[in-house]
Amino acid sequence: MKKQIRLNGFTLNSVAPHSPGLWRHPKDQGHRHGDLDYWTDLAKLLEKGKFDAVFLADVLGIYDVYENSPDAAIEHAVQVPLHNTLLQISAMAAVTENIGFAPTYSATYTEPYKLARDFSTLDHLTKGRVAWNIVTSYLKSEAVNLGLEDQIEHDKRYDRADEYMDVVYKLWEHSWEEGAVEANVEIGVYTNPGKVHPINHKGEYFSVPGSHLVEPSPQRTPVLFQAGASEKGKAFAAKHAEALFTTLASDLDELKAFTKEIRERAVKAGRNEDDIKIFPGIVPIVGRTEEEAQAKYEELLSYVSYEGTAAMLSGHTGIDFSQFDPEQYVENAATNASHGFLQKYAASTTRKWTVREAVLHHGLGIGATKVVGTPEQVADELEAMANEGDADGFNIIQAASPVTFEDFIELVVPVLQERGSYRTEYEANTLRENLFGKDKVRIPENHQAKKVGGLSSVNV
Repeated sequence: MKKQIRLNGFTLNSVAPHSPGLWRHPKDQGHRHGDLDYWTDLAKLLEKGKFDAVFLADVLGIYDVYENSPDAAIEHAVQVPLHNTLLQISAMAAVTENIGFAPTYSATYTEPYKLARDFSTLDHLTKGRVAWNIVTSYLKSEAVNLGLEDQIEHDKRYDRADEYMDVVYKLWEHSWEEGAVEANVEIGVYTNPGKVHPINHKGEYFSVPGSHLVEPSPQRTPVLFQAGASEKGKAFAAKHAEALFTTLASDLDELKAFTKEIRERAVKAGRNEDDIKIFPGIVPIVGRTEEEAQAKYEELLSYVSYEGTAAMLSGHTGIDFSQFDPEQYVENAATNASHGFLQKYAASTTRKWTVREAVLHHGLGIGATKVVGTPEQVADELEAMANEGDADGFNIIQAASPVTFEDFIELVVPVLQERGSYRTEYEANTLRENLFGKDKVRIPENHQAKKVGGLSSVNV
């Protein structure tokens, strides 16, 4: 059997999620993101394409690094207005049966006790189709608007997140025993209190003494996504992530090196090489002929906002790109924001990027690889990245919404299915089973979630 490619639809609850300026494209529907029908239609579309999940990115602040002002981001709709990432999921789940949902939520700005309840609730409501994309948040505007004087230093955010994960693992995996809910009508006992345990967590960053508020959901712990690219981020992923999103790899050699490193780190963390599914981001531009695909690509590029993208890239990297000559090369620098986005342009092993080139590349799908061609050519590229580059699947990033998804599902998915590289039916109903195999509903025993201490009396 050929290697099976996995797919997620990558978006965000905003006007032009990851391609500033594309809201002006005549076929773009991003302005409807406040309409619930937009989301239910999107979920049905991606399920028709047999995607694993709707991957919902998120931030909690405005991009205000560029020219030390939010004006460019606001003017060009650079992820603002930005709506909540969780609230549409129940509606999407109600009109679908198999596709999963991977919302981004910050481990820096959401208390672990609250997050654990929110995701357990969603896992119940979706019947086990929820993932959590773990982020530590890179915008200073998030920090100051959520009550901090300044942004927490990059490495400390990851140290804090590491303890955060232990707290939510204790709540999800160890607080409630299997069978705690007895619903015994005869004796009038709904839940056996002897099978519900306080976690008694007291650490450097968090104190959470009590029990989880929610009985075990189908998956208990949601599928764990993460996108760290720094040394701290990759170490965190090796320990915690079940699926890793990246936009770093720009060719097969870089992808092979990245996947090899992540899998080796996972093994050193006591896990198996295939315990982490690796999803490079791609922006597919598909035409029935090469000429049509190239024309679509040129048209999409014509709508990219240079200033809007410069504002987004400045926010991603924490460096004000307005201060640079567009023709100078991007240089590496210390930053408290996203190390990965800066390294992509400042430390590439394949080319040197000018500021102008970096901005233009970043403006169509946050710098992800563009795959332009006929359905067969796009399928060839994906199969090469999967089989030679050792990717497990791809986060399909929209240029125009939902045209990118529609074209890919109509034109490329049938080619992959015909070649035996992509499912024709879902394997199961829960997200973890669709990613890892039938009957693998719960997180594996070798994962950190199963190893956290302090609750030795709990039998789960």
